[in-house]
Amino acid sequence: MERKHFLKSLLVGAFSTPALLSACSKTDEVAPTTTGSTTGTTGTGSSTCAVAPTETEGPFPTKVPASYVRSDITDGKAGYKMTVKITITDSNNNCAALAGALVDIWHCDAEGNYSEYGGTGMQSTNYQAVHFLRGRQTTDSNGLVTFTSIFPGWYSGRATHIHVHVYNTNGTSLKVTQIAFPEGTGTAVAAVNGYNKGLSGYTSNSKDNVFSDGVTQELATVTGSTSAGFDLSITLAVPA
Repeated sequence: MERKHFLKSLLVGAFSTPALLSACSKTDEVAPTTTGSTTGTTGTGSSTCAVAPTETEGPFPTKVPASYVRSDITDGKAGYKMTVKITITDSNNNCAALAGALVDIWHCDAEGNYSEYGGTGMQSTNYQAVHFLRGRQTTDSNGLVTFTSIFPGWYSGRATHIHVHVYNTNGTSLKVTQIAFPEGTGTAVAAVNGYNKGLSGYTSNSKDNVFSDGVTQELATVTGSTSAGFDLSITLAVPA
């Protein structure tokens, strides 16, 4: 993944409700959607236990993941509140829940910038000294980790996405992948509307250089609204 352009616009405004860290209206509500990756949740065989695709970490991976063991990764960043629930299953064990796995996530802020990087042509804003929107959690007995974050923004050349790196309990890498978001009328992507940027120039999943080959195993279920906040859930099968 490479950026073709860096972002110039900055998110501004005051935020007045716990769920809404940016301006909102009732017209932005999103009906719950059933679109998403549910493959591997039942563990009933190969047809429902497909391994999550391996994807690039991109140019902005977390530098020292073990330093950011936390469930709330917002670090004060502005944006619409989003709860992220990721269930990890073992594709080598009929997609049974994988307990004790380490799960790292990271994504850009509402403006499309990443922490720990910047001051270069790929990202002009310098965020090298901060670590927002990055965190690590350990899966429980149900294979679940939960993070509190904000709805990601977007930047040139990429669709809305979240990076995920899964390790076993000993720290051995099991899978690097990415989470895609449903798009189109009635979706959270449409409701958020790119925050202050809008969606002019937005790269859809079908044209994204990571997701253009399909998002069947990477597409999350996203429900909620800009006023109440969003809930993202996905199940990812990895070979443990």
